[in-house]
Amino acid sequence: MNKKKYLAQIIANDNEGLQIISACTSGAKVKVSDIRYLGSNKVFLLSIERTKLEKDQKFKKINSICRFDFVDNVKSKNIDQKNGQLILELIAIDYMKNKGNYEINLIFNNNSHIVLTTETIEVRLEDQNEIEQ
Repeated sequence: MNKKKYLAQIIANDNEGLQIISACTSGAKVKVSDIRYLGSNKVFLLSIERTKLEKDQKFKKINSICRFDFVDNVKSKNIDQKNGQLILELIAIDYMKNKGNYEINLIFNNNSHIVLTTETIEVRLEDQNEIEQ
């Protein structure tokens, strides 16, 4: 019997929504090879493995996609992009306003981070599937 599982989708277009997504993705693991910037589409994608606390106090591992739209520029620091197997831990997502644009900061462990320059906040966290343990 195929049990349909409810998978979350959160859409953020302001600071409050971005903070909710940051809280949901804090501690998530991401492989360097699962980070993509599609420049022609202005889309930045992270495929993450995150932990979700269920109502019954059980932790579940979830594969999720975190998608950032309208991204004009991407800069990274302290990330070895040649090492696709390197696993980073996402600590937080934050932003600041800079000359009419937003700079969304993805902050990882080991002082690594990615800065996305965008004209608007348009972020989507979409659960893909539950990881069997």
